Amino acid sequence: MLFYAIKVLVSAVLIVLISELAKRHSLFAALIASLPLTTLMAMLWMRLDGSSVSDIAGLCSAVFWLVLPSLVFFLIFPLMIKQGLAFWLSLGISVTATAVAYFLMLPLLRRWDIQF
Repeated sequence: MLFYAIKVLVSAVLIVLISELAKRHSLFAALIASLPLTTLMAMLWMRLDGSSVSDIAGLCSAVFWLVLPSLVFFLIFPLMIKQGLAFWLSLGISVTATAVAYFLMLPLLRRWDIQF
């Protein structure tokens, strides 16, 4: 149970750190947020939990392919905000478009015989 608490605490601290840093230095916060820290933490937690390196490699492969549709959010959201749309509307549309991109990507991965 202590290990789970440590995992939650480390993960939460990282998120708070990035959000607080973004208030002062958005570029530096974006740099940190763009790093694959979540994946690195997941790999570390998996390894410490006893997962095989093969399982960890599978996670990395899946993350690579699923990062691609997530980029839709980072294209659409700032464009909508710059066009003057409200924050919540822009967020909702961007999240929806990203979900659509994921649903389109998954059949493509199956068609290309990319398995995780």
